[in-house]
Amino acid sequence: MKTEFNLFFKRYEELLIMADTVSDRVGKEYPQCVKCGIGCSDCCNALFDLTLIEALYVNHHFNRQFEGREKEQLTERANRSDRDICKIKKQAYRDFEAGRKSENEILEALAEKRVRCPLLNDEEKCDLYEYRPVTCRFYGVPTSIGGQGHTCGISAFEKGEQYPTVNLDIVHRKLYEISAELVKSLKTGYVKMADMLVPLSMAMITEYDDTYLGVDEAKEGDDSNG
Repeated sequence: MKTEFNLFFKRYEELLIMADTVSDRVGKEYPQCVKCGIGCSDCCNALFDLTLIEALYVNHHFNRQFEGREKEQLTERANRSDRDICKIKKQAYRDFEAGRKSENEILEALAEKRVRCPLLNDEEKCDLYEYRPVTCRFYGVPTSIGGQGHTCGISAFEKGEQYPTVNLDIVHRKLYEISAELVKSLKTGYVKMADMLVPLSMAMITEYDDTYLGVDEAKEGDDSNG
């Protein structure tokens, strides 16, 4: 992993600390509503994607923490998960193209899909818990996206009541900003790479080398101009 990523990882970790702080505060203020705990893995079956900075961070710590047979087993889980997610997204795309469902209906259907996270072990615990994505850290407390409120299905937050709510649009904008600045620092030929969103399973198995990141192409362009 490139050493120049460290600066962006630190900025991302500041966001993770904020997420933990907010979630802990809501949990302490509303202990009767937040049902998260050891062995609860409802959020570990949700379908969501990662921004570039999140994908690189997960990939870095996955490769640093696991090796040998254990890494092979987790990689195989990630491959299976990635195939399942690909099928789900292809069907959603076909439904949209055929006009069978509206965009909102498709998004609602995707939110209900269940795909087991490859990092969820047989004890219903996360194998990379310390480095889990932002979305995982906010699961269980009230959030909003595009003005629509969301709560964990097993929580006890009551509809119509007012609770502290995390605006995920703001969080996602911050993630995009960090990703965009990272891409700019790479001087990559893939200038739109910050727009990329991938499942955690793909983040685990991808090799984020210079070729993938488009750094080689940028260098070739500089050489040809010289």
